[in-house]
Amino acid sequence: MTSIDLNADLGEGMGTDDDLLHIVSSASIACGGHAGDAATIRRILKVCKARGVRAGAHPGYVDPKRFGRFRVVMPLEQLLGQIRGQLFLVRHIADEVDVPLSYVKLHGALANQTAEELAFAVGIFGSIHAMDPRMAVLALDNSQQVRAAKAVGLPLIREAYADRAYTANGLLVPRTEEGAVIKDPEAVIERCLRLAVEGEVVAIDGTVIKSAARSICLHGDTPGAVDLAREVRDALVGEGITIAPAEPEVERAVEI
Repeated sequence: MTSIDLNADLGEGMGTDDDLLHIVSSASIACGGHAGDAATIRRILKVCKARGVRAGAHPGYVDPKRFGRFRVVMPLEQLLGQIRGQLFLVRHIADEVDVPLSYVKLHGALANQTAEELAFAVGIFGSIHAMDPRMAVLALDNSQQVRAAKAVGLPLIREAYADRAYTANGLLVPRTEEGAVIKDPEAVIERCLRLAVEGEVVAIDGTVIKSAARSICLHGDTPGAVDLAREVRDALVGEGITIAPAEPEVERAVEI
């Protein structure tokens, strides 16, 4: 039977967390960089525990005024320190409430930069691996994130986006460009079904991209996000697709 993971970025102050935690199977929790604090992390982790939702960390640039969506130039070691600080915070709270922290998903500009720049991604993922080599990374499929995760030996979960447009090379269309966010619910549902069943995503120019992603990101910060997430889940279940956390791919570090 076909299964797919539904994930959402939570703890970002959108007011949709509780509703989305009834829908998704994985929760990427903002941990004090672009959004979130100890109180929101603890609350979401407790709900994850009660509802059987897999929990992950969602670090980004420490730039809450711009929601982590702009690239910040700084020494790499300073950036790694920011990421480690966010991961230490969420891991500490997860230990307190006895919830396994299963994966890391990078946020916003940090995610886009690692998707494009292999050496940069290797540096980020190498630091995560040094903290916990068992921690999986939720990575944009067909991006440099996938190659970097394999290079450092992190378990890998491949991800696709329900409502973000893709370029022909498999990256996300920048939010500054027209059509970057898909707003037609029927188009979003059709995309999710095609990905789950056929392993394909159609780029903004019509290019058909093969994808091995088994986790779909449902954004919580767009109008009608909860209703759309519920419709996506219902459509997938209606096609006989099971909603469940995706198993990470585990392999040794490889040369790139």
